Amino acid sequence: MVALSPASIVVVSFPFSELSDAKLGPAAVLASAGRGDWILCQITSNPKSDPQAVKLTAAALNAGTLASVSFARPTKLFTAHESLVSKRVAIINDGTFTEILQATIDCLRKALPA
Repeated sequence: MVALSPASIVVVSFPFSELSDAKLGPAAVLASAGRGDWILCQITSNPKSDPQAVKLTAAALNAGTLASVSFARPTKLFTAHESLVSKRVAIINDGTFTEILQATIDCLRKALPA
């Protein structure tokens, strides 16, 4: 089992939004949800015109590597049990991790009634 912590980049079985299937892919670990569950956000090599996407380059990492420049998508969140994580591949630096968290919070705040 992989020991998880916030700011880790992991490879996990990532569900499609309509739950028809899943595929292995990278995700950023945001926080523990308790009982072995973790809140994750999708990482992709294609920003898909997502204005909230946070660019991940080698300079954004404290340890490990990504195969290419990638983008954390803080509006693509999911919860997964730690048993679904295949491995940890990198650790995001504090500044970039704070940027991902802030983008997630900003998105959720937009949902508040005016």
